[in-house]
Amino acid sequence: METVNLEEAGRTSLGAIRIANEVVAVIAGLAATEIDGLVGMSGGIAGGFAEMLGRKNLSKGVRVEVGEKEAAVDIFVIVEYGAKIPDVASLVQENVKHAIESMTGLKVLEVNVHVQGVSFPDVQEEQRVK
Repeated sequence: METVNLEEAGRTSLGAIRIANEVVAVIAGLAATEIDGLVGMSGGIAGGFAEMLGRKNLSKGVRVEVGEKEAAVDIFVIVEYGAKIPDVASLVQENVKHAIESMTGLKVLEVNVHVQGVSFPDVQEEQRVK
């Protein structure tokens, strides 16, 4: 079986390989959800309401631009109250970059993390626990 190298303009002896933006967005969304302190994804300013983490739409809150050999990612997130926002954002950047590069062979030029909100603990939940 031949190993595919996207560095060679995405071509193999059988034809071209193209990776859809949606595929890269799903990879980025899944990689972001693995980070502790991240509680939700947001559709961005134009996207409206935030959505808590779930498996339904892993590309929600993710915008990607994919070229032949490179990709750029924007992720809109909600962090947990008390988490160190710069630390969470940095971990998201590293995990997303690693996941995309290892799964697709694309070079990730940038991962921009846009913190859209902070999720506060539910007061009613705290009262039940006490």
